[in-house]
Amino acid sequence: MSDTSATTQPLVSAFRWVPDFARGLVRDLRVRWALEEIGRPYRTVLMDAAQPRDAEYRAWQPFGQVPAFDDGAIRLFESGAILLYLGEQDETLLPTDPAGRWAATAWTFAALNSIEPAVSRLVSLDLFHTNDAWSAEARVPALEFVNARLRSLADALGELDWLTGRFTVADILMVTVLRNLHHTNLVAAFPNLAAFQARGEARPAFQRAMNAQINDLSNGDTP
Repeated sequence: MSDTSATTQPLVSAFRWVPDFARGLVRDLRVRWALEEIGRPYRTVLMDAAQPRDAEYRAWQPFGQVPAFDDGAIRLFESGAILLYLGEQDETLLPTDPAGRWAATAWTFAALNSIEPAVSRLVSLDLFHTNDAWSAEARVPALEFVNARLRSLADALGELDWLTGRFTVADILMVTVLRNLHHTNLVAAFPNLAAFQARGEARPAFQRAMNAQINDLSNGDTP
């Protein structure tokens, strides 16, 4: 991979092409958004989503996924870990007081462990298995589970603008997880969650990150 030791600009891995349904949803968006929030320029190295990643990349990201991150001092993979690392460097993303920091950390894990797996199961059924004979039956409990998770999330959020009362990396992760349900009306059924998602998407840093991801995808080669 490119050497970043001579620059202050982190390197973030992303894809140069994805199918239309995945545009704006690939997880490098999370890292781009966090970097935009703190005004930190970055560079991207673009992977071919249709091709296996080589050994050099897997030494950086063992599962061959995106994003991976390298700022010349630290090489990381997994979007949650990258965001927590960036949060340690800028209070814009993560509070310095222990109560606020750990609350944001707990919600970071909740987005990745309590909400995203349920959402991913439903998305997989809807996008990749609609023609399988077993998918309609499997979708019933998957849908029930997503709704139960969203209900718990809506109850916890209540009337707050953000999960811990102020914007943190946890909100970046949760908004990007909820965005995966855009092909359904599930989030819209919970007005405070729909408002929460819209609030995140309205942030200028999100818009810049989204534009940057789409620009990389638009300039990439199709398979």
